[in-house]
Amino acid sequence: MLNTVRTYISEHRLLPEIHQPVLVGLSGGADSVALLTLLVRLRYNCIAAHCNFHLRGAESDRDEAFAAKVAADNNTPFHTVHFDTAAYAKQHRLSIETAARNLRYEWFENLRLSLNAQAIAVAHHRDDSVETLLLNLLRGSGIHGLTGIHPRNGFVVRPLLSLSRHEITEWLNQQGCTYITDSTNLSDEYTRNFLRLRILPLLEQINPAVKQTIARTARHLSDAALLYDYAIQDAAQKVRETDTRLSIPALLNCPAPETVLYELLKPFHFTRPVSREIFLSLNGTSGKTFYSASNRLIKDRDCLLLSPLPDKQTADTYTITAEDDTAHLPLPLSIRKIPASANVPCGKDNRTAWFDSDKITFPLLLRRWCEGDWFVPFGMKGKKKLSDYFSDRKYSRIQKEEAWLLCSGENILWIVGERSDNRFRTDNTTTHILYCQA
Repeated sequence: MLNTVRTYISEHRLLPEIHQPVLVGLSGGADSVALLTLLVRLRYNCIAAHCNFHLRGAESDRDEAFAAKVAADNNTPFHTVHFDTAAYAKQHRLSIETAARNLRYEWFENLRLSLNAQAIAVAHHRDDSVETLLLNLLRGSGIHGLTGIHPRNGFVVRPLLSLSRHEITEWLNQQGCTYITDSTNLSDEYTRNFLRLRILPLLEQINPAVKQTIARTARHLSDAALLYDYAIQDAAQKVRETDTRLSIPALLNCPAPETVLYELLKPFHFTRPVSREIFLSLNGTSGKTFYSASNRLIKDRDCLLLSPLPDKQTADTYTITAEDDTAHLPLPLSIRKIPASANVPCGKDNRTAWFDSDKITFPLLLRRWCEGDWFVPFGMKGKKKLSDYFSDRKYSRIQKEEAWLLCSGENILWIVGERSDNRFRTDNTTTHILYCQA
C-alpha cells in the first residue's frame, strides 16, 4: 500500500519535498485516517485539520475528539474549526452539502496560507471518482464532468485516487487502525448510496471489474478533454473578432459549430438551451436578441454581438443646466461658450462639435435615442430619421442603444461623437460659439 501511494504521488507530482508542511483533511472516517497514516509513514510533514460542522449534535463532537486522538497517535499537529453550517446555508441560500464544502475548503486554504503549507491533501479514492462520473453522466454533464475526480485542483491533492474503498478499509484493518463511520450529511448520500449499493453491484454482475473499467475510461476522457479544450481555443481564435463580437461565417465553418458556440458563450452565462436557440437563429434575420443572467446577445448581419446587461440604476436622460454642469454625466463631456473670434480648433474630429450659441437654449439634455427621432445632418438641408441614419452607417443594434444625443428642447444638436445638426451650425453672423468635446 505504501509503495502504491508513493508511486501515485510521484507520477502526478502531488506533494512537495518531504520536509515541507502538508495540510491533511481529517474527518475521522476510514479514508481520512488512512490518508494521514500513510502520509506520516511516508515521512511527510503532516498537519491535521478537522471541521466540526455541528450537524449531528453529540456525534459531531465525538468525531472531533476522535480526529484529535488520531492526530496525537501519529504525532501530528492538530487544528480544528467550528461552523454553524445550517445558519450559513440559510444565509447564503445553499444546500447543507454545498455550504459545508464551501466552508471546509475556504478554511483549508486560509489555514494553508497561515501555516505556509505546500498542499492540502484530501482522502477521495477511486470509488469516489467512479461514483462522481456516474452521477455526472446521469445529470447530462459534458466531457469535463465525465473525467471523474482529478488528482490535483490547485493546492488540493488526492493521493488515494488509485485505491478502492475496499483496499483502504482492508489495509486499515490489517494495520489495526480504528476509524469512525463518515457522516452522510456532507454529501449527496442518497444518490451516491443508491449507485454504490444498487447500480454498481448490478454492473459488476456484467463486468466484475466495472469500477476499474470506469476509472480507466475516466482517464481516457481526461486526455480527450485536453484535446477538446485545445480545439475550442483554436476555433475561438478564428471565430472571435473581438471579445464581444463573434463571426457567424467563421463559426459555421468550424467542425461541430454548435458546440463551439456553446463553449464561447458559456463565460457569458448563456445556458445550453439558450445557446441552441442562438445557433438555430444564425441563418435567420438580424436583430433577434437573447439574454443570459448577465449579458445580452444580438444576432446581427454576419456576427453575434455581446454586451453586458444595462445597469438598471443608470438613467436614460440627464439635464445640463449650464456649461459647467457636466460632472454627473455618464460620459466625459465638456461644454464651453467662447467668442466667435476665438481660435477654435475646427478639424474633422468627431469627438468635437461647435454650434451657434445664440440658437441654443439651456437647459440641454443628454439622452438615448428613440424611435421617431430625426435631425438635419451637418452639411445637408433635409431632415433624416435617426433610424435611417444608423442603418446607412451600418450601426449594430448595440451601437444604436449606446448612442447618446445632446439636445436643446426637442431638437437634436449632436449625435455625440458622430455628427451634429446643420440647423445649429455657425455662420458669418455668429457672435458666440458653444464648443462641445466628448
